[in-house]
Amino acid sequence: MKKWKAPATILLSLYIPPGRPVSDVLNLLRQELAITDNIKLKRTRSAVQRALTSAIDRLSKVSKIPENGLVIFSGENVSTGDFLCIMLIPPEPVRVYFYRTDKHFHTEFLEEMITQSNIVGLLIIERDAATIGLLKGNRLEVVEELEGYVPGKHHRGGQSQRRFDRIIEQLVDEFYKRVGEHANKVFLQLYRDGKLKAILVGGPAYSKLDFLDGEYLDYRLKKIVLPRLIDVAYQGEAGLREMVMKASDILKEQEYVESVKALEDFKLHLAKDDGLIVYGENEVEEALKLGAVETLIVSEERDDVDKWLEKARKHGAKTVVLSSELPENQWFIKTFNGVAGVLRYRISY
Repeated sequence: MKKWKAPATILLSLYIPPGRPVSDVLNLLRQELAITDNIKLKRTRSAVQRALTSAIDRLSKVSKIPENGLVIFSGENVSTGDFLCIMLIPPEPVRVYFYRTDKHFHTEFLEEMITQSNIVGLLIIERDAATIGLLKGNRLEVVEELEGYVPGKHHRGGQSQRRFDRIIEQLVDEFYKRVGEHANKVFLQLYRDGKLKAILVGGPAYSKLDFLDGEYLDYRLKKIVLPRLIDVAYQGEAGLREMVMKASDILKEQEYVESVKALEDFKLHLAKDDGLIVYGENEVEEALKLGAVETLIVSEERDDVDKWLEKARKHGAKTVVLSSELPENQWFIKTFNGVAGVLRYRISY
């Protein structure tokens, strides 16, 4: 599909996130179809109408958007006369609602799911609990949380104490083996596919050292464990976030770290009320035109993300796209309508 080109904007690309009502999407497509009569060139008009009609027909047969969402490509290859209308369920959840007719199919969002090669494995390990996660660009994913049972030490002393200590160590060893099996299952396939860049390990006290010193993690994965081990006080998503931010200097290329840092910078200027932030669509657009925006922050849940990215590129602003999975994203949408900027200098309107 990447090879398909058209002399006019007749190739339809549609990404539908999970949870979006089918009826809403069908209404959009029907509205688009209704205004195609305004297209002057008959051949272009016919091609767009055929693409929309086919997409509507395919989507009408769906009662509910699947858990990972839907992707539809519909259009005519003018040079060969071939026509296709493909509807598929992507390998990962669709994160943004996207519709466009263009001179090419927009496969880039799908390609990211298939070919993403900058994934960092995350593991928090302690003697009786563990969290396995993945850092994919600006998305933090909790894959699995594990718990074991390791009793606390008693104080009987003597041989009884030594026997009890051996039992505890055996229980810890069994739990570490279970964690290793689950971690290997999650990470090895990504490693074989060339997608896993590194593994970050954290945890309290000496648990992380004991785990890595043992034969619990596959030897191939051990080679890509980052040398710095991170002290973390929590498990679950909170623990993974803490670990990632503490390792921000060694993960500085990761979009997640950039997103959190950009939001923290924005909130700092907001609290100081120093005039170095801008929000409100018109105000942000004007600041971009002036070249005053250093960092544009936009939520991926906005329907016009590409428009803002293009404006930022045109006016020399760095862009940070907030993942819908970032907890602060909802606050950012409700408070600032999902778009704001950090300024290079104060401006007046």
